[in-house]
Amino acid sequence: MEWMNRGDQRQGQPAGQQSAPAAQTAAKQKVSLKAIRSLKIAQVALLFSVTVLIVAVVWFVALGNSGSKEAGYVDKSKLQAVFLNGGQVYFGNINDLNGKFLSMENIYYLRVNQQVQPNQSNNTSNDISLVKLGCELHGPQDSMVINREQIIFWENLKDDGQVAKAVANYKEQNPGEQKCETNSGSSSTNSTTTNSSSTGNNTTTNSNNSTTNSSNR
Repeated sequence: MEWMNRGDQRQGQPAGQQSAPAAQTAAKQKVSLKAIRSLKIAQVALLFSVTVLIVAVVWFVALGNSGSKEAGYVDKSKLQAVFLNGGQVYFGNINDLNGKFLSMENIYYLRVNQQVQPNQSNNTSNDISLVKLGCELHGPQDSMVINREQIIFWENLKDDGQVAKAVANYKEQNPGEQKCETNSGSSSTNSTTTNSSSTGNNTTTNSNNSTTNSSNR
C-alpha cells in the first residue's frame, strides 16, 4: 500500500511544473539562441565593414591609376597651359600630376592692359604681355601647386606657338637667374609683349598725318 501511495504522489504532480534539470536545459537553450543571434549580427557588421574597405581601396587605386595615366600625356620637352576655373591661365612645365593636385614650374601668365585713345571711346588697344612669375609684390617662387578641383583642363603647347616663342624670346633677353627691379618701393614684373590691337593707333596716326599735311599747305 505504501508503494502505491508513492506512485500516486508522482502522478499527482501538476503538469505545468518542470523539474530543475529541465528548467536549466531550457535556460541554456535561450542563452545559446541569443549568442547565435549576436554572432550573426557581428558577422553581418564585419562583412559590411570589409565590403566598404574593399570599395574604398578599389576607388583609391582607380583614382591613382587615372592620375598616373593622365600624367603620361605630359610632354616634358614642351610647355603646358593650365586653365583654371576663374579664367586664369598659367604656362610652364608640369612636373607632377595626380588625382589631388598639379605642380608646375618655369611659370608665365598673361597680363592684358586696355588703353582707350583720347576722344575715341570706341577704339581701344589691348596690350597683352607675357609675365614671368616671381617678381610680384608677395615674391613667389617659380613653382606652383594647384588643386585639381580648380583646373578645367590642361594642354601641351607647340614650339611654334606665340606663347612658346614669347617664352623663348624672354629667356634669350634675360639669361641666367631672374632679376626683379624695384622702382619707388613697388615691384615691377619682367614681361614681354606678345600681341596688341593696332586699331586705335592707326586712327591716331592718320589724324596726325592729316594735321601735318594741312600745316604744310
